[in-house]
Amino acid sequence: MRKLVVFLQGWGPLGAFCLAVLDSAGVPLPASVDVLLIAVAATNPGLAMLSAGLSVLGSAIGSMFLFSIARKGGQMYLERKASSPKAMKFREWFARYGLATVFVPALVPIIPLPLKVFVLSAGALGVKPLHFLGVVLVARVLRYYGLALLGMRLGEGAWPWLRSHALDLGLAALVLFAAIYASMRWFDARRVRYS
Repeated sequence: MRKLVVFLQGWGPLGAFCLAVLDSAGVPLPASVDVLLIAVAATNPGLAMLSAGLSVLGSAIGSMFLFSIARKGGQMYLERKASSPKAMKFREWFARYGLATVFVPALVPIIPLPLKVFVLSAGALGVKPLHFLGVVLVARVLRYYGLALLGMRLGEGAWPWLRSHALDLGLAALVLFAAIYASMRWFDARRVRYS
């Protein structure tokens, strides 16, 4: 896989698109899109926004592919693909917190949460495709355009900056998760009260 990532990095924005499709479709390529975006933004700032846009598009395509497979296979597919004890814990999180579990790991680059299990859970448990796609798009737009801007501003120092601020990003993600969850609960309570 490492050779593939290096090969696609030479393609610039098109490589970012291909990596984003593969990564979001479940091929394990941790942080490869993030690294490529920062590299393109640092070395060729004129292509940074194009790379970010193509990464968002690629991530949406890959995520919808994985989501659709899980949706067609349903619960049985989820049990076959995500049945380890750790994956079961993440599935329980999805059952409890819903699409917030997709949004946060799709948004924050330095978080050790596997987005794949949450995407599979969303598909298998019947989340509406447009709701799922909307969450993925918002998270990926913020993440990829943010990384492109960071790469343009800090150059090769962007990745070390992200690592040095991992705790801050983790805390921000936790606060964001709590806010999203509280908002979802509030909207659900209002819907029940007025229906």
